[in-house]
Amino acid sequence: MTPRLKKSQLLLVSTLSLALAACGGGGGGDSANGTATQANGRNGRNGNGAATGSSTAANGNGAATLNPAGTVPAQLSCVSPVTSAGSGSATLSADTPSADGTRIFANGGTFNLVFNTNAPNADTLNWAVTDTLGNVAASGSTPVPAGSKTITFNCTSTLAGYFSATGTLAKNGGQLPQAGTRPVGMATFGVLPNLSGIVPAVTYARQEQHRFGMQGANDNAPVLAALGISSTIDDRELSAMEPNGPNTFNPSADNLDPFYKSGNVMRLIRLDGIPAWASSSGAYQDDTNPPADLSYYQNYMSRVGTESNAIRAAYFPAQSVNYYQVTWEPNEMWADTDANFVAMYKAVYQGLHSTDPHAMVLGPTDAFPSLTTTRLKRLAPLGFGQYIDAVATHGYYDAGTSPSHPPERYDSDPSTADGSLRGQMRDLRAEMATDYRTGMHLFSTEAGISYDLGSSYGPNYPSANVLYAQAAVAARMHIITLGEGADQTYVFYGADYPGEVGYGTFFDLNDAQGAFGAANISPKPVAMAISAMTHTLDGTTTLGPVNGTPTGVYAYAFQQVGNGAVITALWTHNNNVWSASSGFSATYSVPYSLAVDEPGTSGTVKVIDMMGNAVSTNYSNGTLTLNLTESPVYVVSNNASVAKANSTVPVGYVGM
Repeated sequence: MTPRLKKSQLLLVSTLSLALAACGGGGGGDSANGTATQANGRNGRNGNGAATGSSTAANGNGAATLNPAGTVPAQLSCVSPVTSAGSGSATLSADTPSADGTRIFANGGTFNLVFNTNAPNADTLNWAVTDTLGNVAASGSTPVPAGSKTITFNCTSTLAGYFSATGTLAKNGGQLPQAGTRPVGMATFGVLPNLSGIVPAVTYARQEQHRFGMQGANDNAPVLAALGISSTIDDRELSAMEPNGPNTFNPSADNLDPFYKSGNVMRLIRLDGIPAWASSSGAYQDDTNPPADLSYYQNYMSRVGTESNAIRAAYFPAQSVNYYQVTWEPNEMWADTDANFVAMYKAVYQGLHSTDPHAMVLGPTDAFPSLTTTRLKRLAPLGFGQYIDAVATHGYYDAGTSPSHPPERYDSDPSTADGSLRGQMRDLRAEMATDYRTGMHLFSTEAGISYDLGSSYGPNYPSANVLYAQAAVAARMHIITLGEGADQTYVFYGADYPGEVGYGTFFDLNDAQGAFGAANISPKPVAMAISAMTHTLDGTTTLGPVNGTPTGVYAYAFQQVGNGAVITALWTHNNNVWSASSGFSATYSVPYSLAVDEPGTSGTVKVIDMMGNAVSTNYSNGTLTLNLTESPVYVVSNNASVAKANSTVPVGYVGM
């Protein structure tokens, strides 16, 4: 895989498609190639002096995207500009400040779009707000006096998704400056989906029926809530709890990070990391060798179990199990024998289970599902299955996980299909059922999409097209992971950080190369695509891949827990229209018919786009006709019998 920073470093510092092609239209137009987002506002299309204030978008066949009530066209509106004295020296800048620091706003709520200007003479500000595909959601012009001024628009949006504000001065030009890892020409913000009345509410029997975790925003409650995240990683490594000597960790529920005490965000308990005093080399080790004294290590783990059991009882009574991850990408680190690897797991397993009756021990957590499969095969004869309760993996699928390397890239060639994420997940599930136990749970505890290898942050990179592609590929990756049998999947990462370009779901607005623990952030399209996905698919169980899809069509069926609504995620992928050199097409489409009801029936279903906007769509003879693009869509229907008959549950999957 891509050379990656140590995860201990990362954790310790901790589209909108207005042209909803799925409903039969022609797609979003050529603006999807990424040039329109920044250029439209500067090249005069919106600079005609008409203060239009807002625009209402429609999908590709003329059916307006509806608000959750299903009757009023959704729209974004920025009106009533107020000019006041400013303090900036830049010719032009813009922001959408939010009290919680996310720059993500509630659907239907109000927020401010603020432009700061410093024109040498009276001028006109031409501005626009565009979506992921470059479609203009709102635009207008407003006069600005000479000197440093602040122009504040009052905005509201019932359109969900990612938006980019752009602007220029009619006489004095200028463009919005680069801000940290965010390129020139844009000030980004997000609007949350409002799927009430679209996706039925879920009643959770157990808290871990939530399906989405995250790394990189561990204590940032507003970010986690906006992205629909229910679990993060909490450190209980020996190196974290006893860095300087033995018997210094005293288990207590009071040791819990106050962030977790609300009980809203669950803990995946991380155990890898051996301090120098306990290591076999006399130096810190992370997944290279077992500790020098396995008996002591087992005792330490018994104390971790004691504490975690008390924490669960006090703060997570609706969570039935404590989840412990023992190693972290040992494919990159482990330098010892397989026998010693199993011996270390034995010590951990026996220590935790001696004091925590609700312990679930996860491993081995290699970087790719295929690497995890290989390790499980090799360790099975050594009795490894006795010392894990469930399997953990990371969800990367090749060494260049990026927009140009989508998870389906190998599927078009049967000889390499196993190398796709779909193929790797199927092989992993089969190995678990063959050499271990059917019904074992499976967790993907890290997976993200970077920019392409060799790229770098800069004033003109990433382009809007790259950002669109990252969002589409990331959503598809997590859908495949769940659809092929993972119980939970974890999003990587919070904001951009140095060393690996683009993994962040947010821009870091202060540091040109990103920084760990960034606080001044704004969303990328991937953040809002993740938000739409979680708000649609959380609280489901996997029915599996839809049967009989043609080559290039991907479809996964899910059902809400408690025998609720059916949600099918669908898209198409074609390698020939998807590359950094020629562009990532948002307009390529193929027709597909999805069975949503019994033959002979007709009715309506809801179709949700990649950014969380819904339309009501008619079906006939039990079949919904779709035009699928590279952007995933979600179909909400009610006939579970039809969905189950037309999908295949992953091998060994039983759900939470």
